[in-house]
Order: sequence, then structure tokens, then C-alpha cells
Amino acid sequence: MKKLVAEFIGTFWLVLGGCGSAVLSAAFPEVGIGLLGVSLAFGLTVVTMAYAIGHISGCHLNPAVTVGLWSGGRFPASEVIPYIVFQVLGAIAGAFVLYIIASGQAGFSLEGGLASNGYGDHSPGNYSMMSGFISEFVMTFMFLIVILGATHKLASPAMAGLAIGLALTLIHLISIPVTNTSVNPARSTGPAVLVGDWAMAQLWLFWLAPLLGALIAGLVYRWLSPDDE
Repeated sequence: MKKLVAEFIGTFWLVLGGCGSAVLSAAFPEVGIGLLGVSLAFGLTVVTMAYAIGHISGCHLNPAVTVGLWSGGRFPASEVIPYIVFQVLGAIAGAFVLYIIASGQAGFSLEGGLASNGYGDHSPGNYSMMSGFISEFVMTFMFLIVILGATHKLASPAMAGLAIGLALTLIHLISIPVTNTSVNPARSTGPAVLVGDWAMAQLWLFWLAPLLGALIAGLVYRWLSPDDE
């Protein structure tokens, strides 16, 4: 239960910190943090939680990470579903707190999306569904390659959190214009539950593509680095 609560708290922080930076700070007049700031915010949530709860739960904060670690032989199958459930609950809680804060501003509306992920008309750059799928698949694949490498028994454990956080920052720098960047089904689910409508209709892509990318990355890295066994 302590591991599950840690995952809840960590995913709560990821959504509140990452999506919160996009909703509250990205376009703030004259001093907004923009795409670079939002990308960094998502990376910082992972870095801070890696050192806060990494020793408790492993700091997955992401169903795709959990699945990738399982397929890579690093995580027991019996814990996959409980981890994912608490990650999703944490993401929904984070999105709800963000909504409460954001709704305190006159004129706020959920029509803005609450940093939801989307494709087509709901992609920041109007990218197609196929572009969104490929982006999410490839970015999650590479994210898991970095995670599996940085947490390998032969790697430096003190640097793992920083490497993983910087990888997530880079992923956001690349793909925010395409899908608003998910690579994390829980992160996508939190805002989508509150926004409903198109965000829920397009949510399938932000589960399917990241989970497939993570699953294949785990298998590839397991082959690439057989001493994992």
C-alpha cells in the first residue's frame, strides 16, 4: 500500500506541476514560460519525485513505464494493475486540484482543454491522428529506453532521476506541438475526465500508443542488455 500511495502522490504532482504550468503559466502576459517552460516543468516533476519516492515505489508515475519495466523483466506482473490504478487516480486528483485553482480566474473555461492531449483539430499544431500516434509511440519507446538504461544495475543510480527527467523534458520539447505530449496514459486521463467531450473521445490514442511503445521498448532493451537477467 505504501508503494501505491507513493505512486498516487507522484502522479498527482506530475499532473499538477506539468499540466499546471501549461494552464496557469505558459501564456501569462509578458512573463509566460512558454513551450520551453512547460517542457522543463514536466521534467522537474519527474526529477523531484524520483528522489522523493524512488526508493519507495520506483517512481513510475506512468502506466506505460510500469508496463515497459514489466516487459523488460524489471517489475512483477502482479503489481502492474494496482500501480496503474493508483497512477490514474493520482492524475485525476491532480487535474481536479488544477481545475479548482484555474477556475478562480474570471472567464476560465474547460473549453481550453486543461492541457488535455489531442490530435487533428485538438492538436496544438493541427497534426493528424497518424502523426500523433507515431509521435506518442516513438517518444514513449525512447523514454523507456532511457529509463531502462539509467536504472540498469551497471549505471550510476544517483544520476538516474536526472537523466529520466531530462529525457521527459526533451520529449516535450519535440512533441508538444503534435499532441500536447502525453507518453503517459494517466497524465492524459486526468484532464480528459474533467474536460470530457473530445478529450475523452480521443483518449484511446494516448493509452494505445504509449503502452505499445513501452511494451516493445522493454522487449528490445531486454534483448539489447541480456545481463539484466
